[in-house]
Amino acid sequence: MKLFNCQVCGQALYFENDRCLGCASRVAFLPDGLAMAAIEPAREGGEEWQVRPGTGHRGGPPRYRLCRNAQEHGICNFCVPVHDPNTYCVACRLTRVLPDLSREGNLQRWYAIEVAKRRLFYTLARLGLIAVDPPPGHVEKLSFEFLQDQPGQAVMTGHADGLITLNVAEADDDERARRRVQLHEPYRTLLGHLRHESGHYYWDLLIRDGGRTEGFRAVFGDESADYGEALRRHYETGGCPPSWQAAHVSAYATSHPWEDWAETWAHYLHMVDLVETAGAHQTRVALPAGGGPHDTPEVIDPFEATGVEFDDLVRRWAPLTLLVNSLNRSLGQPDAYPFALSPGALRKLRYVHDVIEAVRLAGHVPHAAA
Repeated sequence: MKLFNCQVCGQALYFENDRCLGCASRVAFLPDGLAMAAIEPAREGGEEWQVRPGTGHRGGPPRYRLCRNAQEHGICNFCVPVHDPNTYCVACRLTRVLPDLSREGNLQRWYAIEVAKRRLFYTLARLGLIAVDPPPGHVEKLSFEFLQDQPGQAVMTGHADGLITLNVAEADDDERARRRVQLHEPYRTLLGHLRHESGHYYWDLLIRDGGRTEGFRAVFGDESADYGEALRRHYETGGCPPSWQAAHVSAYATSHPWEDWAETWAHYLHMVDLVETAGAHQTRVALPAGGGPHDTPEVIDPFEATGVEFDDLVRRWAPLTLLVNSLNRSLGQPDAYPFALSPGALRKLRYVHDVIEAVRLAGHVPHAAA
């Protein structure tokens, strides 16, 4: 994530802010520019907002409308460009079904899920994998449904043909922790869920439809193996095959090549997001052996240009995970990133990196709209 600042007072802003905590200015995220900005009403009593004058925009300050979910529920800080006829921002319009907001706690659950989804949107946008200012009539095939269990009908988190379904119970910390322990998982978060499920969508888009199936099989294995049987076998054996670390990012990744890809995809998004955040804060890290005892360069921004070398990315990533885990332990918290990546897992991460770089160099995602 970039480092954002209020243009009025200079106060640092979090990605989720809709007010500056320093000067109380209204702030919003502008998806078309992937930036935060202080905004003000364009005219008294109107629905349009504009970027505060003096923030460096030529030809007059850009104008926007607040997302409908900001106006009606206060759960979104993304704006809609004034030329866009949609009432919802580019992130919120991807949500197709909401939980029953009349039920206690569901508004808070929905907010937590949307925060995670906007972070997913940001990283996908930075990687050039989703439109930030789509033309009129464009409908993104990627969509979301946030559902809750009904009597006799449990909601399973998953993906099918561009639709990501998430059980809203995952927004409750205690329930998510219970499921993590029950399933012997070291890590379980809302953002992790969404990143993983988005991997299934982009497998369809970039591998199956992108003509990369043979290359995928050479790295991940044959995805035509019976998927349902593979998952059944995985859960029946306890989900922890011996020596899974040698070639996988997680134990669950061993269940089937599709899940291996989705887990690896999620880890790659973790990687580029954390490296960008560290770079934005001008973090300096000691590189592993081979860089010299005093080699502590600033962390690179993986999004600044295409052609980022994967090896260079990994050299920054490894000490960063040590840093964040050490900081967590200093506060008595568990490791933020409880994984160690083997050469076999890094080979798969390199494949994901190369596929995404190819898409970035091409400048567009093929067949991304329904």
